[in-house]
Amino acid sequence: MKKDAIFEFFRRLAEDDPEPETELEYGNAYQLVVAVALSAQATDVGVNKATRKLFAEVETPEQMLALGEDGLKQHIRTIGLFNSKAKNVIALSRLLVDEYDSEVPATRDDLVHLPGVGRKTANVVLNCWFRQETFAVDTHILRVGNRTGLAKGKTPEQVEAKLEKRVPQPFRLHAHHWLILHGRYVCKARTPECWRCKVADLCSFRKKVLEKK
Repeated sequence: MKKDAIFEFFRRLAEDDPEPETELEYGNAYQLVVAVALSAQATDVGVNKATRKLFAEVETPEQMLALGEDGLKQHIRTIGLFNSKAKNVIALSRLLVDEYDSEVPATRDDLVHLPGVGRKTANVVLNCWFRQETFAVDTHILRVGNRTGLAKGKTPEQVEAKLEKRVPQPFRLHAHHWLILHGRYVCKARTPECWRCKVADLCSFRKKVLEKK
């Protein structure tokens, strides 16, 4: 996808949804870190269902430590890999209390130092809470980047690097949300709904589905 097409691509997505947001529910930076850590290999809908009661009870790392690993598991047992995720959430909560005065750090290096927090999770937190121009590449963005020709790469890191270079202002802050939502609801994995896609004419995908089935 060429420079002018990229600008038009994001212009149309922005026109359709000017202020996109993560579909994860949270009330503060700490809850956001926990929610994103829990969302690995799980849906946002499933995470939200599990965290509504949890976040009504737990707003701080101290409260999470008081709840304990077993108590946390009771809240998140419907989420995949809940045993290991509970262990990581307790560990990251302990680290926040011990090393960061219970505050979520605002740098990627510090965030990925937390147990269970990888680069993608760190980028989501930096973008959603600290309003930094980051690109959290998940399976949706990986697919959309390659299908459309916007940012081709075999790994999330490669696609992220391409997005860093190619996404123009004023679209950089919200770009990863537009791409995630587009991949989740329009450019779907099995059968992309090209027939209702606002950017289909800019896309290089050869096997477009142009009629509704």
